[in-house]
Amino acid sequence: MLHDAEDVVHRYELGIFDGLIDRAAIVQLPVIPLVDANSRWISGHYCDEFAEAHIKELVVREAVGAAIPLAGVGCAIAREPLAKLAAQHEGRPFNGSSLTEDYEMGLRLGATGLRTMFVRIRSEPGEPGVVASRGYFPATLGAAVRQKARWLGGIAFAGWDRLGWNGGLGERWMRLRDRRGPLAALLILAAYLAAFLWSQVWLARVLGAPIEVRLDPTLSLLLTVNAWLLAWRVLMRACFTASAYGWEEGLLSMPRLFVGNLIAVLAAFRALSRHIGGRTPSWDKTQHIFPKEAVL
Repeated sequence: MLHDAEDVVHRYELGIFDGLIDRAAIVQLPVIPLVDANSRWISGHYCDEFAEAHIKELVVREAVGAAIPLAGVGCAIAREPLAKLAAQHEGRPFNGSSLTEDYEMGLRLGATGLRTMFVRIRSEPGEPGVVASRGYFPATLGAAVRQKARWLGGIAFAGWDRLGWNGGLGERWMRLRDRRGPLAALLILAAYLAAFLWSQVWLARVLGAPIEVRLDPTLSLLLTVNAWLLAWRVLMRACFTASAYGWEEGLLSMPRLFVGNLIAVLAAFRALSRHIGGRTPSWDKTQHIFPKEAVL
């Protein structure tokens, strides 16, 4: 089993692993970040992202036949598959040179044809809570950028070279989604710049400047479709966050999207600069916070 020292471990976790580990090489439980009252925006955006990823994305990932990557916490690995993986890599099941060795292990085991399992189970019948690993996530901008740069560098840049594009259509599609971070950051930056420039044109027109804006009908249609898709995307994130944390956090997830986008752009530039610079992969340690007694 893998956990960080500061994780809040659910009392039913061991029983679930014991009951399911014979059916799969790995069993991954959901990760639910704890709400940090002192960092509702930066730490809070992890709540939104993990709620969506561990209620929707990993469920879909398993449904399309793609391997489940390990989150590094709240997961169990069967002994025999672990031994086989070690035998294939000179006795080292975890690769010490990887920045995201837990993510890689899930994909490597899946590539051998072994089953990888994501499990969401209610903690009590009729209650909304699920058996999950809980813990605090970085609460400052610098810490969040460093952590996400490590994730992005290990998955999007190094992962491309280390893991390639093996597997069926579902597996390749999910690996493409995993590695879209640098391109997504570039598109986010371009979109915000375009929105800023458009706001200046609109302001100039309001102030009486003789400016005419003519949009091609095709571009207008594209913008309209994208606006509706964005609204749907934001609504879905709010719903997933609300299902895990309540409607107050669900509503906060909408403006927190801007915070997540800023962190994603800064992390992408940091990861890219380190990758292009050819620096030897180094562990960017995250400063962990232990839960208070009230949370426990």
